[in-house]
Amino acid sequence: MTGFERQTPKTRPMGQKRTALVASLDVGTSKIACMIARLRPAPPSDALRGRTHAVELIGYSQIQSRGVKAGAVVDPVECEQAVRQAVALAERMAKVRVESVLLPVAGGRVMGHLIEATSDIRGGAVTQADVSRVTSTGMHHATGEGRAVLHALPVGYTLDGVKGIRDPRGMLARQFGVDMNVVTTDATVAKNLMLVVERCHLNVEAMAASPYVAGLSVLTDDEADLGAAVVEMGAGTTTIAIYSGGRFVHASGFALGGHHVTMDLARGLSACIADAERIKTLYGTVLTGGSDARELMSVPTAGDNERDVPQIVSRATIANIVRHRAEEIFEMVRDRLKDSPFAAEPKARVVLSGGASQLTGLVELATRILDRPVRVGRPLGFGRLPNEAKNAAFAVPTGLLVYPQYAHLEHVEPRHTRQVGTGTDGYFGKVGRWLREGF
Repeated sequence: MTGFERQTPKTRPMGQKRTALVASLDVGTSKIACMIARLRPAPPSDALRGRTHAVELIGYSQIQSRGVKAGAVVDPVECEQAVRQAVALAERMAKVRVESVLLPVAGGRVMGHLIEATSDIRGGAVTQADVSRVTSTGMHHATGEGRAVLHALPVGYTLDGVKGIRDPRGMLARQFGVDMNVVTTDATVAKNLMLVVERCHLNVEAMAASPYVAGLSVLTDDEADLGAAVVEMGAGTTTIAIYSGGRFVHASGFALGGHHVTMDLARGLSACIADAERIKTLYGTVLTGGSDARELMSVPTAGDNERDVPQIVSRATIANIVRHRAEEIFEMVRDRLKDSPFAAEPKARVVLSGGASQLTGLVELATRILDRPVRVGRPLGFGRLPNEAKNAAFAVPTGLLVYPQYAHLEHVEPRHTRQVGTGTDGYFGKVGRWLREGF
């Protein structure tokens, strides 16, 4: 298998003095959000030192998603129509035409592997070619059958057994090693998502793990340095990114999210899914107080018969249904964190993002179950963000707009690229080869 088949598309690193237009397209289980922004070179800020550019939003849309389940495309035709609609709305607002988009991946069992790869150095001093060769070897070892690499991020280097080297190039050693975080997803999930976007005549500039880009949006530098877990709570998936020493060091996830709370409410209250979603949005809480058992509300019964009498339920009944599912999700998060580098970071905190993180009382519940400080993250340092996008539900699409500034940290397999769209080695030739591979 060649480098391209193993690795999803990667964006080129951004020049520090370049202004660029970028578009993010978050194709989620419950919503599709498209954001178009202008990235302008900016002096470094104290709070967000890693950012070289200011992000100025010029176009934005949010519509209900169709054809997606648990972060994976299940109906390409429905999904394509929704993507076209979301992109067209954002283009109209920005007054620009989008040619390529950045895509997040939450489905396909996103998983990080901490890999150590070593090699003897022939020339005495470590070169960039040595770094690329050893990193590439480590990446290939971490990629199982049917998996595609979203990120290959070196997190530290070793020279003759001495760990903690930040940049080994030019240093002398007999043996050189790299510790790296290789994040993979099911290749089929990535390819089908990409195929839908390609059908809309859009190039996929890059694909990135949802919790990683959520972290780029909501974490302060201090949190990333001291250690943090970003828990991105979507409708169909919950994904986790672990940051340590300012670097993204681990990822994991599972197919449970806010939509499961909605389905529990629909079953528990005998309500239709739309009513259950509305009840969750308006009254969704994991907290129960003394008056909740006495506070009653009427819920329409699911069914076609207009003469069906609405049932009366207490606020406490709703809270109990929501809490049971939320507890299950955080118990699964706790188990994932226990098996990750996060367990070794006693001062590390948990930052929640994603639409499902906005349920009332979730921070208190998560604090109790995870036994760590917990807060809900909101996009940080964005200009002209509309009020409805200033919350945790937009951590992923806003984080994607920041992502090109961090592209230089990643290992990218050589592609022998010619100009976009020229001949079989151009963009569409490579993409076609990647999409066909394994089918």
